[in-house]
Amino acid sequence: MSPADRRSDGEQLRAAARAAPERLAALVRAYSIEMTAKDGDALREARDLIPQGTSVSITFLAGETAPARVAAAKQVRSYGFHPKPHISARRLTSAEELEAFLADLACQAQIDRAFVVAGDLGTPAGPYFDALAVIKSGLLGRYGVRHVGISGYPEGHPDFSEEKLWQALSDKQQALTDLGHSYDIVTQFGFDAKPVLDWLSKLRDSGIAAPVRVGVPGPASVKTLLRFAARCGVAASASVMAKYGVSITQLVMTAGPNAFITELAGSLDPGKHGEVFLHFYPFGGLAKTARWVHDFSAGLPDVESGAEARGIGRTIRGWFSGSGLR
Repeated sequence: MSPADRRSDGEQLRAAARAAPERLAALVRAYSIEMTAKDGDALREARDLIPQGTSVSITFLAGETAPARVAAAKQVRSYGFHPKPHISARRLTSAEELEAFLADLACQAQIDRAFVVAGDLGTPAGPYFDALAVIKSGLLGRYGVRHVGISGYPEGHPDFSEEKLWQALSDKQQALTDLGHSYDIVTQFGFDAKPVLDWLSKLRDSGIAAPVRVGVPGPASVKTLLRFAARCGVAASASVMAKYGVSITQLVMTAGPNAFITELAGSLDPGKHGEVFLHFYPFGGLAKTARWVHDFSAGLPDVESGAEARGIGRTIRGWFSGSGLR
């Protein structure tokens, strides 16, 4: 490498370090988080830690009833957050079940958004094979859903080829656009920022400009993180977890996403990667994750405050230096 090339690389890294505080603040500023229908007490405990207007997803898990999901969405709304209930297409037994669920959500929680996913059943329980079928039904808009979340898989999916995943994403984008819905893409969680950045580049090159919410695991024990990774087909080798900041041999150690978020922020280029935010999966508990995000955010600058950003910038550059990014 020539001296000129080394100077160019150094200038790029210094520019990234200067921009990182603002990117971190922008990433975290409008984060979203999710809960189960059974997390009502945890949400009550965490309510003062979560900013008003935050989008809170309510999962569609086996063993939880539709009334319980609706009650959770109603609680989310009552605290000043935006409920974003999940709709698991393959778990729906009929169009009537979907319509009744949406009607109750509209009446009791005044929803204007939902997250639609195929779900994990191998064989559909009813007429909806995948998320696209639910979207094309037209029922979402009929019951006040204006904004729809769909899934993205930066590291692929154990049951589908990469080609099929990209085609499904394209088909859903087209259907949502045709029906007049705005939408965002919520990704599977991961421990390595590089696959996420590569996927974002490919997404934008394909012409999809929707906001992306990058899935981030909340603080949890290494054992818990590895269990969810195995269940979801997420890479969690020793080298990947070391990059994340933990050892797979320390199973009771609690690991937070500091390193992942910092690496992501340091490499994001809005011109290349588009609009990106974070979505937290609270594997270690909803209140614990909300507390972590609150405390992490407290150390970040207001994006309008240049002086504060410069101070945080020195801290970020120290993080970069400690990570070998010189």
